Amino acid sequence: MEDFKVINDYLMIRLPEEIDHHGSAAISSKADRYILSGRVENVVFDFERTTFMDSSGIGIILGRYRKVACFGGKVYAVNADSRIRRILLMSGLERIVEIMDTKKKCGEVEQ
Repeated sequence: MEDFKVINDYLMIRLPEEIDHHGSAAISSKADRYILSGRVENVVFDFERTTFMDSSGIGIILGRYRKVACFGGKVYAVNADSRIRRILLMSGLERIVEIMDTKKKCGEVEQ
């Protein structure tokens, strides 16, 4: 699967195993090219492979939010394990990013 893929008006970004300052500029730059092309309105960050994220990961998300929010777009985080979810919550990103619980199967109801 590609790390960046456009589906309808959503930019899907599969993040790497580790998100730190070494790779954050490349991720941000590539995402911005998609966003500024006018083909996407919303961004979905997929944390399925991610086991480590420092503050540069928060910067990636915040920067893309600022770009799509100008056009009424939204940002989503999916497949975040408990450590990544805790970082997202501690940083306050849940106020601007919808953190989706994707562990449930379609149609499954919470007890």
